Amino acid sequence: MKPEAHIEDIEFVPDRSLSLETGRIAKQADGSVVARLGDTMVLSTATLSDSVNESNFFPLTVDYREKFAAGGKVPGGFIKREGRPTDKETLTSRLIDRAIRPLFPDGFYHDVHVVNFVISAGQDFDADVIAGVGSSAALMLSGAPFAGPFAEVRVGRVDGDYIVNPTMQQTEESDIDLVVAGKEDALVMVEGEAEEISEESMIEALDVAHRSIRRLCEGQHRLVEQAGEPDPFEWEADRVPEQLVQRMREEYGPKVADHIHGPYSKETFHGGIGDLKDQAVDDVLGDASETPEGYTASDIRDAIGEVEKDEMRNMIVEEGKRIDGRDQTDVRDLWMEVGYLPRVHGSAIFTRGETQVLGSITLGTSDDVQPVDEVFADTDKSFYLHYRFPPFSVGEASYLRGPKRREIGHSMLAERALRPVIPEQDEFPYTIRINADVMESNGSSSMASVCAGSLALMDAGVPIEKPVAGIAMGLVQEDDETTVLTDILGQEDHLGDMDFKLTGTRDGITACQMDMKIEGLSRDVMLKALKQSRDARHHILDRMEETIAEPRAELSSHAPRLTKLTIDPDRIGAVIGPGGKVVKSVQEETNTEITVEEEEGVGIVTIAATNQRDAEAAIERIKQIVAVPEEGEDYVGTVKGIRDFGAFVEIMPEKTGLLHVSEIDYDYVENVEDYLEVGDKVKVHLLEVHDDGKMRLTRKPFVSEENGEQNE
Repeated sequence: MKPEAHIEDIEFVPDRSLSLETGRIAKQADGSVVARLGDTMVLSTATLSDSVNESNFFPLTVDYREKFAAGGKVPGGFIKREGRPTDKETLTSRLIDRAIRPLFPDGFYHDVHVVNFVISAGQDFDADVIAGVGSSAALMLSGAPFAGPFAEVRVGRVDGDYIVNPTMQQTEESDIDLVVAGKEDALVMVEGEAEEISEESMIEALDVAHRSIRRLCEGQHRLVEQAGEPDPFEWEADRVPEQLVQRMREEYGPKVADHIHGPYSKETFHGGIGDLKDQAVDDVLGDASETPEGYTASDIRDAIGEVEKDEMRNMIVEEGKRIDGRDQTDVRDLWMEVGYLPRVHGSAIFTRGETQVLGSITLGTSDDVQPVDEVFADTDKSFYLHYRFPPFSVGEASYLRGPKRREIGHSMLAERALRPVIPEQDEFPYTIRINADVMESNGSSSMASVCAGSLALMDAGVPIEKPVAGIAMGLVQEDDETTVLTDILGQEDHLGDMDFKLTGTRDGITACQMDMKIEGLSRDVMLKALKQSRDARHHILDRMEETIAEPRAELSSHAPRLTKLTIDPDRIGAVIGPGGKVVKSVQEETNTEITVEEEEGVGIVTIAATNQRDAEAAIERIKQIVAVPEEGEDYVGTVKGIRDFGAFVEIMPEKTGLLHVSEIDYDYVENVEDYLEVGDKVKVHLLEVHDDGKMRLTRKPFVSEENGEQNE
């Protein structure tokens, strides 16, 4: 018997609807929804564990997977099945995770697993924001203690008009690409990129997004009404007992306050708080494992942590001061240097306080592009940034592994920040890779990566339009008091309410990422954070321009020299030759790397050389290969073969004509070898080119009738 399905169509903008369906598939999950926009469909499920996880953080896992079958495709490579998550799948999982996480209560430590499978991939709409809406609806149906619903939308702008959930083609044409998540009354997550838009334009885009978010949230409420309210998930909050926190506040509050107000460095701050926790455990427990009330050492340490959090937040709100002595709008001390690494193509060190990033540039050829094989797109990336966060950067002894979700996310954020100023391929035909290695970290290493990358690009001589800087903004909200912080420390990120990263040039915003730890952010606070970040960004740009004002005029001597030639696409085969024979021989002769491809009906030959001499030699050889012999012109050719009836003379690479015996001399030629030998250089005149490409040559114009010898 076919199960009954509950379907809710939600018109989030006029004449465009997203549908939510539940009750038909994946019914053993605590909540399951199929979300659909156009032909793109996502199955979203939410499942909760009955047992409590022993960790002291919310154990939420969000997975997003794009099935190749959803787009009628087979995975590439030898193993014809999906493997580890792609970068896009990881980034989308993070987008959804960051919207969900602030909407669960403190002290909820049951495992929550949200899974999104793209089961139909249409050609018009990407699935990422559809999965966000589906995830929220699945959680609403699961009975989880979830303070939703929320909705995610994408906002673009084409020709000045804002578009909610644009098609993929519209997104390509847009100067804004923002993913915004929010509830009916506030925003909880923002991420995206833009082509140097103003703070006012950013707010307008968020306003447009929020209107559609409200409609999508209302539709989720209607879906739950249709399907029936789920039974609430039974759980008990695992929080630090308030009585213990109050006791620690009374006994150790003054010591914590004194420490917070003292001289600051990351090491001394965390060391001092650790000493206070150890002292409290010794004083309260002694040799016992727990108090008569059942409080353990872990409870006592957590209680001191709560006192620390309260003292730090009160200091910011009531005194207007921060733990390192700065005011709310101050940027930490800056120092930077370019050209630090002698052998790379460009490098820079950027240091802000106790956060430091070493950036380096590698310039490559079209062979070095990053292929992207996804369900919704098959593309090649000629610009990419790799962020790495080694354990030594925070003083930890740990293993080096492959990139984690956070590193992939920070890589993409910094890449998006710089992408708008990267020159087009026809202007600068290099593949550009940036390595951003965190040397030490105390907050905002991703924004330091943007600054280091921008400086390194200029040091490498990449003709970027203008430098880009980034800054992380924070928030402390207590009752009616709201304080926005510039350039947050790691501890301010940990104990604060917001992490809002913004990047841009002097002319506007290029990328942003906002995460909330409270249930949302008002429009006014958002605008204040945007304007405050602009002042900080300009301050950093001032210092960056003092270090290097513009891109270097010359590339590094270690960088390849790239030259692009356009040729008739019909001559591509001649350049490559059978089995690549011709192009390989040119590479060997000229010590270069050559790639040949067709783009939009034009043949493109890219030559990579380590010096100008080799580049010019390769250019000349390619020009010879693609040149077309013209009737009536004179050529100096090479004798390639001799027959009784004449000689074959190569007048251009791979272009050979017949010098008939009757055209060798005015006298009768009985034996061709009496006049010519294989390998001889001979001057000839092109008499005729036949339709089939065969050429007829003559030597007579260059032969003296008196002595029968070729004139010089």
